[in-house]
Amino acid sequence: MKNPLAGTFRSLRSFNFRLWTVGALVSNIGTWMQRVAQDWLVLTQLTHHDASALGIVMGLQFAPFLLFLPWTGLAADRLNQRKLLMLTQATMGVLALIQGFLTISGVIQLWHVYVLAFLTGSAAAFDAPVRQTFVSEVVGDTDLPNAVALNSSSFNAAQMIGPAVAGVLIASIGLGWAFVLNGISFAAVLVSMSFFRLSELRKSARAHPTASGFREGLRYVWRRPDLRAMLIMLFLIGTFGMNFPIFISTMAVNVFHSDARAFGLLSSIMAVGTLSGALFAAGRHKPGLPTLLGGASVLGLGCTLGAISPGYWWFAASLVIMGAAVLTFGNATNSAMQLSTEPAMRGRVMALRVAIALGGTPIGAPIAGWVANQFGPRWSLAIGAAAGFSAALVAAYVLVRRKQPLPAQ
Repeated sequence: MKNPLAGTFRSLRSFNFRLWTVGALVSNIGTWMQRVAQDWLVLTQLTHHDASALGIVMGLQFAPFLLFLPWTGLAADRLNQRKLLMLTQATMGVLALIQGFLTISGVIQLWHVYVLAFLTGSAAAFDAPVRQTFVSEVVGDTDLPNAVALNSSSFNAAQMIGPAVAGVLIASIGLGWAFVLNGISFAAVLVSMSFFRLSELRKSARAHPTASGFREGLRYVWRRPDLRAMLIMLFLIGTFGMNFPIFISTMAVNVFHSDARAFGLLSSIMAVGTLSGALFAAGRHKPGLPTLLGGASVLGLGCTLGAISPGYWWFAASLVIMGAAVLTFGNATNSAMQLSTEPAMRGRVMALRVAIALGGTPIGAPIAGWVANQFGPRWSLAIGAAAGFSAALVAAYVLVRRKQPLPAQ
């Protein structure tokens, strides 16, 4: 009988990765609880169904990925990654507790959410690239694609639990406790990392401090047509195709007139698709542009079906498709960019990846919110569909160019 650890779950052979996975699962459940609670707080408590305000919150939360880009990648390449991760995780935990106490005490205002969103995004901007590159230190390059996929599986398994729990909490004891529980959940990551076997970490090459470190990373990416194509696709999908908090909340509240439980359930249902996509990706060894082409195309199809959904459950089914597609696409870019990049440059390249994928949100989220307000939530989903299909065309173009014969000498 085949050992499952040799296939889909092979990264779990690592003691450190097992600890990491358990801690991340607990923390991710809390993160999804806060995401749903924050969207519901802004949309129903602090405004009267104002999707534009929700877009501003998203924009402030993701703007730091672009603002701090010259420093986030360098921090990942030069500093002790484990200690940096523990600092960023602790910071986000404290900010979640502050938001929870403000909400429970009844003094929370929209500007508080704006400020906390920006501060949380600032910590996340330093956290994301180091968290992604740190995986290679935990499991090594051979199992990196598998570990990335299993990390996503953990994140999306949490998505199945967190939003549903948040919906119940909101309806039963109030919004604030979702933020408090998220703040407490970060302790799971900190405890798990404190028990790592440091001797088993695979130290990667560190970058030498230079004044032009960020520009060096830009030049490296610009010389690589494959990396350029991936970043263009990430910009299109990250800016216009991944505004799911706006898609889900506005469809739930404005189109289907759902309560908090039904709203939270939609995010959990989407996780069925993302978890399926993550487990599929875990079995793949070397994703490339064909995988990106498929993921972008299916995302476009899922957004199209969501835009024309006649009822709640039809829309829920389209979210499963969107979830599987965006997870397949995201994991493929993560693994492909890391494996094709020299170790000393990975932090900067992954910082660029995260900044392009999430840093476009300050542009796309307010646009999606404005479109949802002015023309209806279905049209904001249509923008997401156009982004998916456009990204697929970029991948198709690069693949066709690769197959063209060289000109005669």
